[in-house]
Amino acid sequence: MRIAVAGATGNIGARTVEALEQAGHEVVRISRSFGVDLTTGDGLDAALAGVEAVIDVTSYTAADRDDAVARFGTTTRNLLAAEERAGVRHHVLLSIVGVGRIEGNAHYAGKREQERLVTEGPVPWTIVPATQFHDFAATVTSWTEQDGVATLPPLLVQPIAPADVADILTEIATGAPQGRHRDVAGPEAQDLVDMARRTNDARGHTVKLVPTWSSVLGPEAAGDVLLPGEGARIAPTTFEEWLAKQQ
Repeated sequence: MRIAVAGATGNIGARTVEALEQAGHEVVRISRSFGVDLTTGDGLDAALAGVEAVIDVTSYTAADRDDAVARFGTTTRNLLAAEERAGVRHHVLLSIVGVGRIEGNAHYAGKREQERLVTEGPVPWTIVPATQFHDFAATVTSWTEQDGVATLPPLLVQPIAPADVADILTEIATGAPQGRHRDVAGPEAQDLVDMARRTNDARGHTVKLVPTWSSVLGPEAAGDVLLPGEGARIAPTTFEEWLAKQQ
């Protein structure tokens, strides 16, 4: 199949491109570095010529809720419109488990807008809600670290390996549209602060971790909010297996 990946140079996008190519598919990379701008739509029509499915793994760092909604909305509208013109038969969107349960986070607001546009849009679709990735704790640390100190919310998460996400997206894109796919998650629940500590230790990075809800996510994300729902699809790679490769 000829399959396009929007956000092809990112953490999940690059792995998805690799998984698709290993499975024998022809991959079209959609990103500015490959001459396609989702914000303006420049290059989209040419990129999607002959494409049968699109996997959207784009992500943006937004200043506030309005910015996130606007950015995700613009790029998703442009992508769906170009897909309709090109006759794309399947739009696969990577989303987040619990995205509808957290109101105060700008990124989650943008993802909800993205989901809304996909579900109401003209292209048959599958939305894949995934839990946080195994490298999420390290990412949050990098966002908040200052003068050797980083603040992290004491979240309970069930992280999934980025490579497993890529494999699942590859499988889904080559099949028929499913609507909302069941949650996908890693095999074990973890404490985010402990994940950060162990990741930093494995990578030889020294930083003082301060658990606090006045960080990236607030108390609305406490408890089981970010955990997968009943009947979730469980990916095989444990956090410990991923962590061993960080050393």
